[in-house]
Amino acid sequence: MSSTTPNASASASSEDTHRHSFGADEASATPDVSTEVRDIAEVAAVEVITTTAVHLMSAAAVKCGLADGPDAADLKDLDEARKLITALAGLITAAAPEIGSQHAGPLRDGLRSLQLAFREASAVQDEPGKGPGEKYTGPVN
Repeated sequence: MSSTTPNASASASSEDTHRHSFGADEASATPDVSTEVRDIAEVAAVEVITTTAVHLMSAAAVKCGLADGPDAADLKDLDEARKLITALAGLITAAAPEIGSQHAGPLRDGLRSLQLAFREASAVQDEPGKGPGEKYTGPVN
């Protein structure tokens, strides 16, 4: 009987600790989430879209080997770059009518630069119209 009591006791205190820890995490996370929701509600859609596009551009540039520093070649990953550039092209193409040419124009220029950088970094060239994002933008020269 004494062998079951310590196990039950250990199990109960473990659960209590876990529940207590969860409750503390939940309580501390709630104000941050509320603040983030209020903050994001104040941001215009065009800003969210352009910020997202800039993040995709930055990540794609690094994956194309365009990062600053001596380890730029180590960070190069054209498979990942292709995915990021295609996502960027889809976002810009879909958002352009909504965000207007003053915002879409520079994003398109950045996208085109990335598509050309990808082509230059590739050992085997894609056929025209088959490069990353070109199904959305058309062939890039």
